[in-house]
Amino acid sequence: MRKLAVFESISIDGYFTDRNGEMNWAHAGQQDAEFADWVNRNASSGGELLFGRKTYTMMETFWPTPMAAAQMPLVAKGMNAATKYVASRTIQPSWHNTHLLKGDLVTAVRDLKAGPGPNITVLGSGSVVAQLGDAGLVDEYQFVIIPVALGGGRSVFGTGRTLQLRDQRAFQCGNVVVTYAA
Repeated sequence: MRKLAVFESISIDGYFTDRNGEMNWAHAGQQDAEFADWVNRNASSGGELLFGRKTYTMMETFWPTPMAAAQMPLVAKGMNAATKYVASRTIQPSWHNTHLLKGDLVTAVRDLKAGPGPNITVLGSGSVVAQLGDAGLVDEYQFVIIPVALGGGRSVFGTGRTLQLRDQRAFQCGNVVVTYAA
C-alpha cells in the first residue's frame, strides 16, 4: 500500500494560514542556501501530489511559468513532471499530468493508496488534510515550522491527534522541519 504524507508550512503557533486565509508570511524572512538545497531535494522525490482546489489553483498559476523556472528551476521541474491529483467539484484541471478525483474524497484517496505507484504527498490543502487525517488515511506529517507567530488562523487538524516524532532539522533561517508518523 502506498503511503500518504502531508507537507505543510505552519507558523510557530500552529497555523497554515493567517486569519485572512493568506500564506505570504510563509515565504518571508532570510535566505538560507542550506534550506533552499533541502527544498530542491525534497521537490525531486518522485512521488505523486494531491491538492485541494484552492492550493491547486495557486500552484497551477505559478509552477508552469517561466518565472517559476527562473526562480526555482529544480522545484519547478519536479512540480511540473509529477503526477498530480486535485480534489474539486468545480474546476477542470489543465496543468500537465493532473487528474481530477471524482466522488467522495476519502474513498478516492483510499483507492489511490491501495493502487500501484509511488507515495503521495498532499501539499497545503488544509481542508483536504483535515478530512484525510480524520479518516485515518495520513501516514506522515511533515511540517516546515516558520518562526512567525500569527496569533490565529487555520489549523490542519480537524480533530485532536497524537503524533510520533520521526525526524527534525533546524536551519540557519530559523525554519525547523519536523516529521511525524500519524
